[in-house]
Amino acid sequence: MRVAARVREVVVDVWSWLNYKPVMTNPRRPGGALAELASTWVPDEDLRRLAAYKLMAAYDQNQAGQLAAATSGESEQADRRELGDPAKLIDTTLGYLLGTEQTIVVPDAEHADDDNPPEGAAAAADLQERLRGWAQKELLELRMQQAERAAVRYGDAVYALAWEPSKGRVLLRTYDPGFFFPELPEEGEQDGAEFPLRVHFAWELPEDTRKGLKARVRRITYELGPIGAATKPGKSKDGMPRRDWIYGTDGEPVLIVGDRLDADTGTIRRTYPWAPNQPSGITCYLSDAEWLLEDLKGEHDVYNLPENKAAYRVRSDGEVLDKLDLMVDFLPVVHITNTIPDAGEHWGQPIVAKVIQGLDEIAATDTDSSAASATTGSPILTVSGANLAVDRTTGQPQPLTATPGMVLSLREGGSMDVLDTSNQLAELRARTDHLIDRVATNSRITAAGLGTIDPTALPSGYALALSLGPLDSLVGQLRLARAHKYAVLLRMVTRLHQAGRVWPAGETLPARIVFGPHTPTDRAAILEEVVKAVGAGVMSLETGVRMLMDAGYPIEDASEEIERIQARAFEQAARLADATADNAAVRKYLGLPEVGPETGRVPLTPVTLQGVGREVP
Repeated sequence: MRVAARVREVVVDVWSWLNYKPVMTNPRRPGGALAELASTWVPDEDLRRLAAYKLMAAYDQNQAGQLAAATSGESEQADRRELGDPAKLIDTTLGYLLGTEQTIVVPDAEHADDDNPPEGAAAAADLQERLRGWAQKELLELRMQQAERAAVRYGDAVYALAWEPSKGRVLLRTYDPGFFFPELPEEGEQDGAEFPLRVHFAWELPEDTRKGLKARVRRITYELGPIGAATKPGKSKDGMPRRDWIYGTDGEPVLIVGDRLDADTGTIRRTYPWAPNQPSGITCYLSDAEWLLEDLKGEHDVYNLPENKAAYRVRSDGEVLDKLDLMVDFLPVVHITNTIPDAGEHWGQPIVAKVIQGLDEIAATDTDSSAASATTGSPILTVSGANLAVDRTTGQPQPLTATPGMVLSLREGGSMDVLDTSNQLAELRARTDHLIDRVATNSRITAAGLGTIDPTALPSGYALALSLGPLDSLVGQLRLARAHKYAVLLRMVTRLHQAGRVWPAGETLPARIVFGPHTPTDRAAILEEVVKAVGAGVMSLETGVRMLMDAGYPIEDASEEIERIQARAFEQAARLADATADNAAVRKYLGLPEVGPETGRVPLTPVTLQGVGREVP
């Protein structure tokens, strides 16, 4: 949204919090700090986004002062003191967001070993084991750290998936969001939060004179389109790699094995392994090509690069990446937003978005404190009546330099004064503490979350929990923004393995990534709560074990842990029966109802002690 103002146009969008930065008014200004954005292939609508990413990277790397000096021309900005406050906000938020661990969970998988497991539990357990094995091979936790730090820092992150035939599994990669150019629908046609039908990854490759390579632009494109006939690697008339149609003896294009032509609609239909009863006419195509910068004119941008100038890349298996059919009906790309976008928006905001000016204030105050500490540690002296040495050449008194242990000889009536700036230094340091508290509060990380508050100063643990309330809300919103995207990511991983014919075909079961607790838990209190609740019969053993897992107890599989607990309980009951011959005590130990006329219950039939072979009458 743009609002016409008397002085200049005011832009209100997802990056409006950076409008006070001069570079945001004209990111394409030639010769500026963001001169690389002046390339004609970068679309105008993406300039503010890319400028915001570069600014956030500068803050993270303690280079905001250098960038400000380059964009505003104020050389003194280059000497601004930056002590890592933005990086601390980013890393702290990342730690709370991801929690202590990340676990792939498929619903009902924990019930696969039950006596009467629900329908589909065995398939859920199998998929959960496969996904966890894939995650271990692909270093999922490491990839999540990479992507999520970018999301917290920039507001956006991107995952890309690709089937690797030589490894027999899906590869997971993360991309800098500055390389990501989705073709979003026109305003009003579709919700901006929906998945686009065509996305690009594009970046410049610098000139390499040693290899004789000119400056180029590389673009990787994923797009959904109607299923076509079979193609094979070939070459164009000028010898460049291209894909050629495969024709039969009758001159008609040959279909890929398994595809069929719908005579009624004239479209080609394909049955995918995850939808055996729903033929689809859509597939995903992959293109990967390079263009010389000198071949790109003013009308060309990343969305409409000239096809006749493209030099397509060739994959290791010989496939030319010129609209290569990936045999899936989705784009294997997942865009993560750090925050929940506003209605109609597609991009997220970084954690420092609302406190960026506070971080500038902290840097400015640190700079002033550094200057004040110089005059405090080496104060300015004024001396009168001192006997100064005389320069024999000029006959002028030599400059006086104060050093530790120096003794000055003063004539009668002489004096010395010191300029004391310690009060100003203390005030600047107090202002820094105030600004840090303000940033912690407004970012909702809180002073307790940043670790700048003394926990012993709080009157109780309940007061600490209240102080962490905004942080709990923040983490909840950040995880909510990601929940659906990670579920989609795992669904894509499953379907790509199905397309590669290495995982069983069939309907894709839902899976999700569960984040561990973001704040320390009182494990002893939770254990006591579980023991009392399970013992009193108001909580199932399954729920109790799940609570212990969430609290951080080293339980790898809930169902296996329950089996071990029950086996030991029966074993202890058998020993109690052998030692006491007291059936009432055994029933009480096992949690069975009492018998007898005083209870009003009918005596139970014999109950076998599983795994022991004894009976309780």
